[in-house]
Amino acid sequence: MTSWLRTYGSVPLCLLLGFLGVCAEASRPGDSACWSPSITSCAECLRRGPQCAWCFKEDFLDGAGPSHRCDLPVNLLRRGCGQEFMEQPEIKVEVNASTSSTQVSPQDISITLRPGSEASFIVAVKQLERYPVDLYYLVDVSASMQENLDHLKTVGVALSLRMTEHSSDLWLGFGSFVDKPVSPYINVHPSKINNPCSDYEIRCRPAHGFHHVLSMTGNMSEFTRVIKRQRISGNMDTPEGGLDAMLQAAVCQRAVGWRPESKRLLLLMTDQPSHLALDSRLAGIVTPHDGLCHLENNIYTGSTRMDHPSVGQLSDKLLENNIYSIFAVEKQQYQWYEELVRLLPGSYLGKIGFFQAPNLIELVVDAYKRLLSEVAVSVSVEDKAVSRYWVSVSPICPDGSTVKDQSCTGVQPDQTVYFNITIGLRSCPDDGEDEDITVMVRPVGYNESTTVRVHSKCGCSCGPTGHCRDSNESPCSGTVDSTKWEQRPDQGLLKDSSRDSNWNCRADGSDVDCSGRGVCECGRCVCEQSRLGTVYGKYCEIDDFSCPYEGGLLCGGRGVCVSGECVCEDGWTGDSCGCTDSTATCQSSDGLLCSGRGKCVCGKCVCDDHRYSGNFCERCPACQTTCQSYWKCVGCHLSHGLTQKEAGHCNNTCASLVGYTDDVSGQTGEMWIQCMYISNDSCRYRFQTSSESGQNQLHISTRPECASNSRLVGTFLSVCALTVLCGLVVVAVSRLLLQKRGWSPGDAAEHGDYHCTGKDLSYIPTTNEKTVTYRRDHPPDRPVEMHIQVPKMPLGDPWQC
Repeated sequence: MTSWLRTYGSVPLCLLLGFLGVCAEASRPGDSACWSPSITSCAECLRRGPQCAWCFKEDFLDGAGPSHRCDLPVNLLRRGCGQEFMEQPEIKVEVNASTSSTQVSPQDISITLRPGSEASFIVAVKQLERYPVDLYYLVDVSASMQENLDHLKTVGVALSLRMTEHSSDLWLGFGSFVDKPVSPYINVHPSKINNPCSDYEIRCRPAHGFHHVLSMTGNMSEFTRVIKRQRISGNMDTPEGGLDAMLQAAVCQRAVGWRPESKRLLLLMTDQPSHLALDSRLAGIVTPHDGLCHLENNIYTGSTRMDHPSVGQLSDKLLENNIYSIFAVEKQQYQWYEELVRLLPGSYLGKIGFFQAPNLIELVVDAYKRLLSEVAVSVSVEDKAVSRYWVSVSPICPDGSTVKDQSCTGVQPDQTVYFNITIGLRSCPDDGEDEDITVMVRPVGYNESTTVRVHSKCGCSCGPTGHCRDSNESPCSGTVDSTKWEQRPDQGLLKDSSRDSNWNCRADGSDVDCSGRGVCECGRCVCEQSRLGTVYGKYCEIDDFSCPYEGGLLCGGRGVCVSGECVCEDGWTGDSCGCTDSTATCQSSDGLLCSGRGKCVCGKCVCDDHRYSGNFCERCPACQTTCQSYWKCVGCHLSHGLTQKEAGHCNNTCASLVGYTDDVSGQTGEMWIQCMYISNDSCRYRFQTSSESGQNQLHISTRPECASNSRLVGTFLSVCALTVLCGLVVVAVSRLLLQKRGWSPGDAAEHGDYHCTGKDLSYIPTTNEKTVTYRRDHPPDRPVEMHIQVPKMPLGDPWQC
């Protein structure tokens, strides 16, 4: 069986009686959900959905195809099919109340489902105050666990004393594991097989996949004695065979000694990760694990023949045998086992730094309290039918809340958790026959469960006669020869050819039987079977394959194919029924169809002018603005003096309604657009336009905004005065800067010095000092240098001309 935990949204409860609630539900699709031209039998009709019914009345819609017999019950009644002629199996939920239990109720439920239907029921799980406890120690005895194994010697008695607070009946068991005793997991050298620790001069036991050492016992002294006799072993690779050993400890019920009425705890102790399924291919082992017990003399004999179990397989076996799993691992392996625990319902990861006795005792006690305070269920469907069913689980916790997870936490003794479980049937078996399967509802870690027997109703009985009027029945069944005979005195009985039965197989105006796509039998057409699709109709004139497709559906799924053309449903048109008659999708925000600039074709706007675009022909990048389009009209009215008497001359260029007003700001709103027009005399005229109610309106202001000549002259004079003022300010600032530097043209006059003319100023030398070197044609031993000194003159001293 395949099991899973799956949670949907809140499922409505129909009935709650004591510990049980039951309801049956079916979806309510549209009126056309049942009918399809491809339906030719009652079984096909029932597979359309739980809301569909099949009419097996003989003369129902005589001449129509068999597909019309499948419809909603209300439609069949309206067409003349009585309730007694309808095949519509009932969805039922029945509870066997004869069985009683202390923890899980009810324990037996029967359900009848149709394809597409679902049924809901409630399972109540009660938490008891005290349980007997079976704790099985499964210990990794590889060489790295030597110190941890020594710490177990004092655990038994101390744990028994501590657990008296929660259980008065504690039994312990013990088993060990290393890894598969084959290469490359162990060293297969002859000297290493019997003693893997020979290199360290230590006597070790041989490697083994699983060794059951001590069955469940309440004798703590015996448990301690067995632990003291344990010796370590060794292997080659890092991962160990922990999952392989866990499955054997779970399924070997008789050897381990699990008690039926106890809470079962399986404690795995290791300091390394575990091998997973398919890892055994390294050793050439490709046979999947069969999930059975393979112990001989308490030794696991299938270790070298079968692969490691998968996580899903191990999860199923732990749930099936009502076992909680506890993992005690070193800190380095927390992350690996955290991922594993998420996939194993009813498992707990202990975070301990080292395997000392106090830590192990606290780990077991904390795990026991936490696991018992969390209540969850697992729903298992038989493997042969798991793809045809779906299951949802919605817990109702003791405080009345409906949680999204698969379980309720913090449950106290004597409290009850209700699980609203819904089972739905997707489809029938391939042979179309009725099917009976078993669904198991198991509360995780509990010894009691609920058995749900599901009967899928896939076939049709069609009343006392058993005739469903399917298309595969002979057309002559239940009929008499309709051929008419006449008596003639000279020729005896003659067949009336005018009343030949074949005339009933020809459409009006046709000289071909059954449209050339069938044969006439007993006055009715039996249509041929085509590989392309179904041929049907009174004269085989209808098929479901020779018409256009849209979206992968014949006639877009909105019509039927008749004589190669789609006959669309109401509201649809087009070759493939892809065009809707509705114009709602073409209505723009102003209420106009395509903004008044196009037509609605197939639910989309087709603009009359190619310059317009958009979903509603509302965009036109190449067009003038709304205001610009009215400038010619406004200019015409201005040229005629804005008088109503002369307004008629502009009717050919203007909107239908043009009015004059003193103030265009009086009418505002989303429908009015404010605009501006500038005339040749530079006057501005304001106007506003609107297309409300589909009619263009234009209001022109009679008050122009013109600039006067006096105002322009004043502006010009102001600019000139400002320019002159700025020039005077610049001259004054320049003179002040020259005076601050200590020189002015009046200094020379005060000292009586001579003033140079403009011409003389060009000869004023620069203050400098130069060195000039002269050479003769026949110089002495070294050149003669002459120095000319030009002293610097103070800035204020005048130059003597």
